[in-house]
Amino acid sequence: MAMHSCKDNDKIEGGEEKPPIVTLENYSKEPAFVYAMPGFEHLKVTTLISSSDQLSGTPDFVFAGQPDGAGFMKDPNSDGFLMISNHEITQSVSRVYLDKNFKPVKGEYIMDGNGGSTRLCSATLATPEEHGFSAFLTAGESGEESMVHALDPLASVGQRSDKTRVKPALGKASMENAVPLPKDVSNGKTYILIGEDQSYSSSHQSAGQLIMYVADKQGDLENGKLYALKRSNSDYTETNMKKGSSYDVEFVEIPNAKNLTGKEINKQNLDNQAIRFSRVEDVDYRKGQGNGREIYFTATGQSSDGTNPTEGLTMWGRVYKLNLDAKDMMKGKLEVIAEGDSDPGQNLINPDNLCVTENYVYIQEDGDSYYPAAKHDSYIWQYNMATKVYKPWLNMNHKRDDADWQKNYNQSGNLNRFGSWEFGAMTDVSDLVGIPNTFAVNIHSHTWQHDKFANADGSGAVSNKEGGQVVLIRDVQK
Repeated sequence: MAMHSCKDNDKIEGGEEKPPIVTLENYSKEPAFVYAMPGFEHLKVTTLISSSDQLSGTPDFVFAGQPDGAGFMKDPNSDGFLMISNHEITQSVSRVYLDKNFKPVKGEYIMDGNGGSTRLCSATLATPEEHGFSAFLTAGESGEESMVHALDPLASVGQRSDKTRVKPALGKASMENAVPLPKDVSNGKTYILIGEDQSYSSSHQSAGQLIMYVADKQGDLENGKLYALKRSNSDYTETNMKKGSSYDVEFVEIPNAKNLTGKEINKQNLDNQAIRFSRVEDVDYRKGQGNGREIYFTATGQSSDGTNPTEGLTMWGRVYKLNLDAKDMMKGKLEVIAEGDSDPGQNLINPDNLCVTENYVYIQEDGDSYYPAAKHDSYIWQYNMATKVYKPWLNMNHKRDDADWQKNYNQSGNLNRFGSWEFGAMTDVSDLVGIPNTFAVNIHSHTWQHDKFANADGSGAVSNKEGGQVVLIRDVQK
């Protein structure tokens, strides 16, 4: 199986790489919506699926827009594969069947907009091999009472409207992702890191938190305790932490969280003086044996007017590294590794999703806050852990001077604005396809809109008619 982010364990036999299991081609009728940045021209990009594609096994299936969190696995009932995808705005989760060459052939929805109830953003496919249990963990992000769903990736489509698959013990918040740590660092327990994508406001003064769920048994999603990250000196102001310094932090319990409302959990975070981050979106951990206590997460940033920062909070966004103590994983060291506030509009612009490998952090932007000072479209940046340098790695293929491209992919008219599209999950599929350094990248092509994309899951819950795409990228440094 492959989770939402990155596993770095390409199989090697006799000192040589195994031959490819599949042959990758452009499987979508649409062109790739991304291209490599200077210095990374060696990347090989092919299309996997787009919303306009008609799959042979299910001609009426529509791959909904805003594909965000994702997971890939072998299909236990065939020689092919499965792709499980969140579709944020439609509140749904699709399951696409891929043949033995990774070509999409059939699709269906295992959660529709009625079952999802809230926007579903990033996600993690927990596996017995990596985490000690199996579940597709997808977090709701439509306000402080949203919860995490735990779906069986092989679930019947008959369950698609089932609202009972939420896990109250993991808390209630406007959540972006729920990421279990690997079993080689969990010592038989369950540790799940959750990002709260919440802005600061008069009604939500605790802003966004980094939350951790801990249970004594591996895979127990019912009986654990919930904690939020705070500085050991109780300073909760985000911008008092500067790049280049390290800060002592600890997780403080939110008592009885399973039975609290989201509003009550926020009050506990205020009382506990948890760090008030500006929208914690994605979370991921470093790959490789024993590396899972090294956590990375984003604070996307906020501004009430698009020009001025909110006091005490990042505006342009940050990426943090959290090293958990091997002897006591409730404590650790926190530092800022990348930020956009010191070079507004040129550097990071609202980092959202993350993909962490053994040696790199891929930082995926969501610039559709449309800050007037923005100078580039949404990038994926490559951060080198060894050198601490990050560079633009991938860009959106907007072709603003191409009239045909604008006609085909700019029905909303917003494609002239920087950041009009955003990235979803970036997922390592190397082991599945048998081709080292191969990743899937999801794209929210917001301006590409057609009536035939509306109500893709058939629930009638959401009227959005955006399209989306998934591409495969080879020769990715890990």
